[in-house]
Amino acid sequence: MPSRSTVPLAGSERKPVRGARVKGPVDGDETIEVRITLKAPASLRKKFEELASQPIAQRQYLTRDELEKDYGADEATIARIEAFAQAYNLAVSSIDHSQHAIRLTGSARDLSRAFQTYLEYYEQPDGVTYRGRTGPIHVPEDLADVIQSVNGLDERPVARPKFRVRPALHSHAEPELSYTPLDLARLYSFPQLADGGHGQSIAIIELGGGFLQSDLAAYFGSGGPRVQAVSVDGGLNAPAGDPDGPDGEVMLDIEVAGAIAPGASIAVYFAPNTNKGFLDAISAAVHDKRRRPSVISISWGSAEDGGGYSPSALSAFSQAFQAAAVLGVTVLVAAGDHGSGDGLPEGDHVDYPASDPGVTACGGTRLAAPDKRNIQSETVWNEGDQAGATGGGVSTVFSVPAWQQDLSATRTDGGTAALSGRGVPDVAANADPETGYEVLVDGQRFTVGGTSAVAPLMAGLVAVINQSLGKPAGFLNPLIYAGSGRTACRDVTSGNNGAFAATRGWDACTGLGIPIGTALLSVLNGQTTPAPA
Repeated sequence: MPSRSTVPLAGSERKPVRGARVKGPVDGDETIEVRITLKAPASLRKKFEELASQPIAQRQYLTRDELEKDYGADEATIARIEAFAQAYNLAVSSIDHSQHAIRLTGSARDLSRAFQTYLEYYEQPDGVTYRGRTGPIHVPEDLADVIQSVNGLDERPVARPKFRVRPALHSHAEPELSYTPLDLARLYSFPQLADGGHGQSIAIIELGGGFLQSDLAAYFGSGGPRVQAVSVDGGLNAPAGDPDGPDGEVMLDIEVAGAIAPGASIAVYFAPNTNKGFLDAISAAVHDKRRRPSVISISWGSAEDGGGYSPSALSAFSQAFQAAAVLGVTVLVAAGDHGSGDGLPEGDHVDYPASDPGVTACGGTRLAAPDKRNIQSETVWNEGDQAGATGGGVSTVFSVPAWQQDLSATRTDGGTAALSGRGVPDVAANADPETGYEVLVDGQRFTVGGTSAVAPLMAGLVAVINQSLGKPAGFLNPLIYAGSGRTACRDVTSGNNGAFAATRGWDACTGLGIPIGTALLSVLNGQTTPAPA
C-alpha cells in the first residue's frame, strides 16, 4: 500500500444508527462507487452572496456552461485525485467539473485501504440492512485541502418522505375538508395563467417509489404537464402499488406541482435513499443541461443532526445549492412533519435540506375554507405526535443568514430569544391531512397532507411567476424577508409545533406566513407595493 501521510477528513465521522447491530464484514470483493466532492472555489460563494443581495431585475445568472467554465473543478486538482485513485487500484468512473465530483469505483477491500476505514453490514431496528462504517475516513494530507466530502462507502437510509395520509378516524368534530391544488391556488391568490408554467422545467427529487402514466392521465386529463423519469445512480421509476408508501410521495409531488403549472415540464429524478444518492440526484437536477430546471422541489429529509448526514456531506449539499442560486434555480424544501423535535426522542431539531441557507423551507398550516372561496381561519398544523405537525426551529449546524438577522424565535412557554442559527421555515401553506389534498395514487383517490405537499405547491407557483417575469426568480429568501417582500405573505399567528409558537412576523412554525401569489409576483417584479390579496 502506498506510504503517504494521511489525516482524518474533517466532518467525515460516522456513528451507527441508533439501535443498529453489526451483522458482519462487507465482502472485500464487493464493487463500490464513491463520490469525491471537491471544494468549490471561494468565488462561488461570493457570487451566490452577490446575487442574493440584488433584485431580480439586476441579477445576471450564469448558464450551466458558464458555471462550469468559471467555477468548475480545475484539471490540476483532478489530476491529484486521479493519481490517488491509481495508487489504490481504483478506477475513475466519471468526472464532472461543474459538480466538482469525481466518482471512483473499486473493491470494498481497496476502498477501505484507500480511505483507512472498515466496512460492515448493519441491521436497523426496523429490519433495514445497510453497508456502513464508523469513525472518520482518512485522506492523504496533501488532498485534505481540496476534498469536501466522500460519499458512497456508507449507505444508511438518509431521508424520509414528508407526506401523511388522512387517518380513517378524525380528531375533529367539524366536517371533513379537502382541497384540490387549484382550490388552494385560488384561495392563495396565485396568478392565473391558462398555460401556467409554460416554458419552465420543474425538477422533483425522489428517493423511492414511482408513478404510473395511467394515474397521471386520469388525474390531469389531456391538459397536464409533460412528465419524465430520470435515473440517478440506478434509481428507477418503480411504483410498488403501495399508495401509503413512497408512491404516495411521488404522485403527490407531481400532481400538486403539475396542477399549478400545467404548462411546465416535470423531470422526476429517482435515486437511492443514501447520502450519495440524495446528493447525486440534487446535483443532477441543478446541473442538467438538457432539461434545465428553473425550480427544484424536495419533499424528503431528516434531522440535520440526527446521524443520517455527516457534516462533510452537509457541506457538499450546500455547495450544490449555492450553484443552483448562481444558475437562477429556486429550491423549495419541505420543513418536516414531526414538529419541533423532527422525530428524535429528545430536544429540538430542524430537518435537512430545509435548514440549508440556500433553500426556501416550506412549513405547514391547517386551512379552514369550507366554501373553497373564503378563508375562515389558518393556523399552525399540529395534530400531535402521531398525526403530525409542521417542522420548524433553529439550526444548530448553520449560522444565521444575513436575511434573518435580528429575528427571534418565540417558544410555547412564552420565552423569546434571538436566532442563534438559521431559522426554519421561511414560508408555509396548507399541510394538515385533516384539511388535505385530493390525490390519485396507484388507482386510488384519497386525501393526504404533510409539508411534502407545500414544496411542490410553491414550486408550481414559482414556475408560474418565472413565466410571468420572463426570467427565473432564483433564490427567494433575501427578497421575501426584505420590507415589501414580507407584506407579500399573510401572517399566521395562532398555534404551535411543540416547542415553538406562532406570533406576529416570522416564527419557527410558519416562517413569514402564506405567500399571496399575486403580491409575491408584484414584489419580485420590482414593485414596491404588493398587489392586493
